[in-house]
Amino acid sequence: MSVPEELARTVRMRSGGRCQYCLMHESLQGATFHIEHVIPCRNGGRSDLENLVLSCPGCNLHKAARILVVDPSTGEKVRLFHPGLQLWSEHFRLNGYQIEGLNAVGRATVEALRSTEPERPSSPAHPGSRGSVWPLPASSLNVFRATGNSPR
Repeated sequence: MSVPEELARTVRMRSGGRCQYCLMHESLQGATFHIEHVIPCRNGGRSDLENLVLSCPGCNLHKAARILVVDPSTGEKVRLFHPGLQLWSEHFRLNGYQIEGLNAVGRATVEALRSTEPERPSSPAHPGSRGSVWPLPASSLNVFRATGNSPR
């Protein structure tokens, strides 16, 4: 669904050019980030500022139309992280070059947004990349630290 240009600009400005799920900056990606409906229109979501976020192509494609996912620790269904309504820092933390889920929402979101990646063993670049962690590109983390911006 198309979003009015002024609303799209507001979403981009609010995000600081950063994916509101993984924090990657748009300047580090070869593709344009998407204005994404957290709750898809087909599930009753609206095209308003509260329901629209900036999302990198990877996060957007992995999330798809999902709203509920399974927490890998408890096996219970929980809502995915909602960047427009929830604080990133309450659900995730950066651990080196990885994003870790701190609670059911964080763990389930990490699992959902990395779940379609092929299984890969840990590597020096992404140690411990299995489970409820999500590799963050080193260049994204460096930009994040250099700007002094903090996830909400």
